[in-house]
Amino acid sequence: MNSARALTYPLLVTSGALAVIAAWVPFGDIDQVSALAVVAIAVVGFTAYQLGLAFGVVPSGLVATGTVRGHRIRQQHRLVSRSWLEISSGDRVVWLPVFYDAALATLVPTELELTGKAVLDGATRFYPSGRVRTSEPPGKLVDNPSRPSPPPQYGIGRRLILDVQPAIGAPLVGLLWVYVMGGGIGAFVGATTVAAAGFTWLSAIRGSDPS
Repeated sequence: MNSARALTYPLLVTSGALAVIAAWVPFGDIDQVSALAVVAIAVVGFTAYQLGLAFGVVPSGLVATGTVRGHRIRQQHRLVSRSWLEISSGDRVVWLPVFYDAALATLVPTELELTGKAVLDGATRFYPSGRVRTSEPPGKLVDNPSRPSPPPQYGIGRRLILDVQPAIGAPLVGLLWVYVMGGGIGAFVGATTVAAAGFTWLSAIRGSDPS
């Protein structure tokens, strides 16, 4: 069984977001430090929840067991891009979001093994990044090719470029912070960078798809 390499990238981004938050603590007043603490707690808490889903500690709603038919689809909805496994068992079809793994790009319709907590394709384990849906995910859904091809490799740089797109709204958060709490250019820059790190982290920890 493969290691949890699919979780390496989101955990790196999580560490980066916490580092950005920590870097601003020495420059903040009591209100700003309190806000940074709340953001850090939210980052740690939601990351722990996502890891719980990935390892089956938190139920994902995937209760079936045994061999089922499944394939991967790529979702594009606004600025969100995620991988899903479309799983069929008899007349029932469900969609499970999973953390991106290069093996997904070569996953043709095949038999998958469900254990109730994990989805296995031979020696490869796919890690859930959210709860099961009983209806199609919104947005544009793209099926994998019907024939396998060599797995593509995406570096951290490409993945960050894709995940940072939602951070376009970070300056608005900075302006809102200055408007409500006051402060000068330093407060604006700090709030903007923390918001940008937060938006990027949220994309990564929800299982973004760089393909």
